[in-house]
Amino acid sequence: MDFSSMSCSDFVNVLASSEPVPGGGGASALVGAVGAALGSMVANLTIGKKKYADVEENMRECLQKAEDLQSRLLDLIRQDAEAFAPLAAAYGMPKTTVEEMMAREAVMEPALREAAAVPLAIMETCCEALDVMHELALKGSRLVISDAGVGAACCRAALQGASLNVFINTRSMSDRDAATQINRRAKIMLDDYIPLADRIFTNVQSKLFEKN
Repeated sequence: MDFSSMSCSDFVNVLASSEPVPGGGGASALVGAVGAALGSMVANLTIGKKKYADVEENMRECLQKAEDLQSRLLDLIRQDAEAFAPLAAAYGMPKTTVEEMMAREAVMEPALREAAAVPLAIMETCCEALDVMHELALKGSRLVISDAGVGAACCRAALQGASLNVFINTRSMSDRDAATQINRRAKIMLDDYIPLADRIFTNVQSKLFEKN
C-alpha cells in the first residue's frame, strides 16, 4: 500500500490502529516531508520579490532541493513499510529446535539490517533538509520566516524519530560490529544536526521579536 498517497485522516487512522505499518519510521518520514514542503513554501514566496532579488538564484536552488527532498521522504514512507515485512515474518518464525533457531537467525539478521537502513536514510535526508532550512531561514522572506522555523522543527523531530527506529533494530543485530557502525553514523547526524536545528529555531524566534 502506498501510504504517502493517503489522505491525512486516513494515514493518521491507520497509524493509530493495530496495523504494524506505518509506524514510527513512516511517521518520521512524513513529518520530514512536511518540513521540506515548508521549505519549498518559503522559497516560492521569496522568489520574484524585488526586495529579495539578490538572493533569487539561491532561493531557486533551495526550492529545487526542497522539492527533491520532499519527494524522497514521501517515498521513504513506502520503503519503511516494505522493509518491515520480512522482519515481521522473521519474528514469526518458530524457534523451538536448534535448526529452527539457526534458520530464523539467518533470515533475521539481513531483515534487521534493512529495517535499520531505511530510517538511517530518513535521517540522512532530514539532515540535507536542515541544511536547506538554514539557508532559507537566513535569506528567505521575513514574511514567512516563521514557516522556515516550523520546517526546521519538523525536520528535527523527524531526525530524532528516525534515529529511534535505527536503534531499535540495531540492538537486536547479532553482528555487533555492523550495529556499532550503523549506530555511530546515526549518532554523528544527531550530534551535528540537532544543534543546527536548534540554532535555526532560536534565530527565527529572535527575529520574530525584533522591532520592524
